Amino acid sequence: MTATHVEQTIEDPQGRHQTVLVHIGESPLAWLHARGHLSERHYVAGDRLRADWEKAGLGARVTMRWDAAPRAGGRAVPARQPDPTLMQLSARERFDGAIRAAGPGLADILWRVVCAGEGLVAAERALGWPSRAGKLVLTLALDRVAGWYRVA
Repeated sequence: MTATHVEQTIEDPQGRHQTVLVHIGESPLAWLHARGHLSERHYVAGDRLRADWEKAGLGARVTMRWDAAPRAGGRAVPARQPDPTLMQLSARERFDGAIRAAGPGLADILWRVVCAGEGLVAAERALGWPSRAGKLVLTLALDRVAGWYRVA
């Protein structure tokens, strides 16, 4: 076991507990793509959605943001640097548009797996879905999001 891998006990769809080695830097989306369960188009669309979610600052915050506080005697910010607020708003608009494109029946699994980092089995269980339904619904959602982001 290395620093990038941890042992984790999971429950498979049949209810059996198994110990697996998990790469802690790998998202569920990357895992599905690396094993051939998602196309390159679906992976790119999901990655763009996750990036917009992160840029918009929609994730839970653990600490206070200190970057907005004025600095006494601080240096002036160069005029060419983009305004973080405008970048966040743009990312939020793209994220909201992609979620709307996915649709209300598909957005739940999309957000859980792509943004929240839940595995498919956990997302299916949380949504009360039958086993193996998540992958099909996720690919449908990612297909719509890929169209919205214009991923070829």
